[in-house]
Amino acid sequence: MKKLTSPALTAYVHLTSLVFALFLSINAWANDEPSPSIPESAVKLSITEPDRSVGFMMGDLLNRSVTLEVKKPYKLVETTLPIVGYEHRYKGQVSGIELRKISHTRKENRNSTTYTIDLTYQVFTTAPVVKPAILPAEIIKFQGPKTAEAKDGLVQYRVPSFYFRISPMVVFGAVKIEQDMSPFRKPFLLQPYPEKQRLVACLIVLGLSLLGLLYILGTRAWLPLMGKPFAQAVRQLRKLKTSNEANLKLAIGCVHHAINETAKYSVFSDNSDAFLNNAASFKTIEQELKTFFNLSHQVFFETEAQAIDYEASMKWLRNFCKQCRDCERGLKPALAKAKA
Repeated sequence: MKKLTSPALTAYVHLTSLVFALFLSINAWANDEPSPSIPESAVKLSITEPDRSVGFMMGDLLNRSVTLEVKKPYKLVETTLPIVGYEHRYKGQVSGIELRKISHTRKENRNSTTYTIDLTYQVFTTAPVVKPAILPAEIIKFQGPKTAEAKDGLVQYRVPSFYFRISPMVVFGAVKIEQDMSPFRKPFLLQPYPEKQRLVACLIVLGLSLLGLLYILGTRAWLPLMGKPFAQAVRQLRKLKTSNEANLKLAIGCVHHAINETAKYSVFSDNSDAFLNNAASFKTIEQELKTFFNLSHQVFFETEAQAIDYEASMKWLRNFCKQCRDCERGLKPALAKAKA
C-alpha cells in the first residue's frame, strides 16, 4: 500500500470537511423547516404593544411583551426564541429593525404553563418621508406529544406582527401641509391652551356679571346685604297689586318702617337731615326723600286738599323704594324724575 502524498492528504481532508459541513447544513435546514401549528385550544395569547404606532425615528426603541399560556404537556423550546442582533428582512430587503434585547420567564400552573417574553426592538433606518415598518411575526416552537402531523412532537406558534410608521429625522425644504397628507401620519392637534384661558376668563367675567346683576336687581335675602329693611320693603310693595288709598297708605307705612329700621329711630321730615348725615349713602336721594315725606303728609293728613293719583303715586313709591335699596347696598341708585 502506497503512502498518501502530502497534496493528496490535503485534498482528502478538504473533501471530508466539505461533506461534513454540507451534512450539518442539511440538518440545520431540516430543523428550520416549518412545523405544524399548535392546536388553538392549547394556547392563549396576550400582547402588550408599544404605546403608539407613529412618530418613531432612527434609534428609538419599541417594547413588546408577549404572554403565552400553554396547556400541558406542551413546553417551550427556548432555542427557537428570537436571537438578539438578528435583523429581519421584509420582501427580501433588510428591514432596519433589529432585536436588541429579549428575556423570558416561566410560571407553572396546574394545567398550563405561562411564558412571558419581553422583546425590545430598535429602529436603524430612516427616510425622507414617513414610511411604514413592521415588527415581524416571530415563530416560537413547542415540544409536545407525537401526532400524525407532528411525528417528532414539534409544533410552532406564530406571534402576530405589529405595523408602525417611521418618521424622517429632518424635513427637507418647505412643506405644505395640504400637499403632504399621509395615512401614516397622525393628525396634527391644535393646542387649545390660549383659547381655553380666554374661555375660562370669559366665563369668570360672565359669572361675576350675572352675580352683580342678581345683586342689583335681586330681591331675595340669601346674598349679603340683600335682607336689609328696604329689600324687604321692595318685596312687600311688589305684593300690592291694586293702586288704591288703602294700599298706598300700606306702602307708605312699609317705607317709613324701612327708614326707621335703617336709622334705628323714627325719621320725619324735620329730622331727615340728621338721618342723611348718619347714612351718607342716602344723600344722593335727598330730594326724593323730601318728596316722600311730602307724599306721606298729603296722604295721611291732607286727604281733602287735592285729589291723589294713586296709580302714579304707587309707581313712584316703588321706584323710590328701589332707590333706597340700592343706597343701603352701597350702590348708586338710578335717579328718575317723577311726580308724586
